[in-house]
Amino acid sequence: MLTHPTHQALNALKLDGMAEAFAELISEDRGRSLDPVAWIGLMLDREQARRGTRRFQSRLRAANLRHGGACMEDVDYRTSRGLDRALFQSLASPDWIDRHRSVLITGPCGVGKSWLACALGHGASRADRTVLYHRLPRLFSDLELARGDGRFDRLFRKIARVDLLILDDWGPDRLTATQRRDLMEIVEERYGRRSTIVTSQLPVETWHDVIGEPTFADAILDRLVHNAYRIPLNGPSLRKTGTDSRTQASQ
Repeated sequence: MLTHPTHQALNALKLDGMAEAFAELISEDRGRSLDPVAWIGLMLDREQARRGTRRFQSRLRAANLRHGGACMEDVDYRTSRGLDRALFQSLASPDWIDRHRSVLITGPCGVGKSWLACALGHGASRADRTVLYHRLPRLFSDLELARGDGRFDRLFRKIARVDLLILDDWGPDRLTATQRRDLMEIVEERYGRRSTIVTSQLPVETWHDVIGEPTFADAILDRLVHNAYRIPLNGPSLRKTGTDSRTQASQ
């Protein structure tokens, strides 16, 4: 184990990446041929990479994605589900999040809606954007409980402020009056400020009926659908066909 005082000082300062690089350089022949500026540059590069990895891992844990292993590199474009490859690959860049655009993924059960949404969430986390995943039916229940025990404001702020909110599995049940109000508040707070992904088995054209009350429906959909990328999927369930090797068939 290296006992060099510089190495010990770097560890004491919690500069783990720099300490690791220093230990490698001092033990390798190539380290002797480098000038001090090159040493510092290599050590700083390692420290930045280590901190970037830690930030990404922290953001990924906070996102609480349903499919934590989903990522853009593993998307299967060979399956017959109508996925627009050019459009979806363009979403690998966080530009759409920075421009506060949203994404609506619709299609029947089993075509991979949730997996694709989580892949986008994974990419956003990797691009240093905050992400939060919620199944919409469960979120409505959590908001109702939070309203009763005094946590509502804190939970709502968390939902409103995250860079990318994933609302998974909307419908087919008609919204209650409380759910309509909560969804309206979320959409209103995020519109033009943050990005949202919504997945649903129902086509966008039927969402008005699911919301129920025409005034609320018009207001919610105007904010949610406007300026959103639409990804309609179709085809048989990937679970039934057995063509999915990375759990992309999950909702």
